[in-house]
Amino acid sequence: MVHLRDTLRQVAVRVAREAGELIETTRRSAVRDVSTKSSATDPVTAGDRAAERLIRDRLAELRPGEPVLGEEEGGAVAVDGVRWVVDPIDGTVNYLYGFPWYSVSVAAQLDGITVAGAVVEPASGRVWSAARDGGATLDGQPLRASAVEDLELTLVATGFAYRPERRASQIEVVRNVLTRVRDIRRTGSAALDLCMVGAGWVDAYFEAGLNPWDWAAGSLIAEEAGAVVELPGTGELGDAVLAAAPGVAAQLRKLLIEAGV
Repeated sequence: MVHLRDTLRQVAVRVAREAGELIETTRRSAVRDVSTKSSATDPVTAGDRAAERLIRDRLAELRPGEPVLGEEEGGAVAVDGVRWVVDPIDGTVNYLYGFPWYSVSVAAQLDGITVAGAVVEPASGRVWSAARDGGATLDGQPLRASAVEDLELTLVATGFAYRPERRASQIEVVRNVLTRVRDIRRTGSAALDLCMVGAGWVDAYFEAGLNPWDWAAGSLIAEEAGAVVELPGTGELGDAVLAAAPGVAAQLRKLLIEAGV
């Protein structure tokens, strides 16, 4: 089992790197071909589509027969055995604008549980990865979540949905949280927010309404770095994702419930 997880981790890194190189070298042309999905503010570029196609093709070569669930092309719903969960560009709005904070996320799940994953930042070349029970790294260096224990000193990342009605409720949650923590950060990439928790660059992250491809790889990286992770449908936060330093996880969960997340 350990060998399988290490192999899946290596494949995730390899494929995510290749997709990252593609979207970075073709960004200028890719962002000229843009359509929308859930709303007028939710874009998909030619880069998203090309990267997912590359990932699917490479996984078919390296791991033939294993199903893929991706943001742009959908795919396998069944969770038995190995399944790949892919976000070709997490942070498409950032990619569209040339704001260098977007990523490629590739995760391998075994019977519905993420066991390996990689998040690659094309603009910087940084590579985050993890295998379950095998630790998490950034460019090969081990990661460790922060040691903060005081909620008032906690730096919290979050994100917002594209649908206006969902944003309205999320703003109310942030309004209630902001006065109780050090500050709030909003970067535009859920996968990288989760990685930042693992690195201790922020102390915690929460967001409601995400899809599996948004959190599949990043949540494992945060968890393997020692963060407390709660995924949609597994606890008291409904469809929200929470990743937090162990010293503040319980306090922040309680605050989020009180705030209505």
